[in-house]
Amino acid sequence: MNARIEEDGNQNVIYTVHWTYTAQDDIDPQYTASQIGTYSLTYDPSTQFIPYADTPAFEDYVITWLESGLDVPVMKESLRNQIELEKHPVDEDLYFTWDNPNPPIPPEES
Repeated sequence: MNARIEEDGNQNVIYTVHWTYTAQDDIDPQYTASQIGTYSLTYDPSTQFIPYADTPAFEDYVITWLESGLDVPVMKESLRNQIELEKHPVDEDLYFTWDNPNPPIPPEES
């Protein structure tokens, strides 16, 4: 997280949260997908200030901020689609031998 050291007499006023959202296949946990991003917050002196604390309770506040500002259902669907593409690829990488003499070995079909 990025925070202002001091703003309007409050310490550690968070203005950016860096997040990672990860999903795992329910049946085969070797398949995972993740998204990363940042979420900007604007300090509003008319609302209750929640002081930073390195605690699970403060982490819950941050998660609430993220869930209220991000489209979590769309993110979940995107991660499900990424996992399906990992399990059942539709694209491949092709190389000329002089460009990449050791191309990656494609996964075996199961």
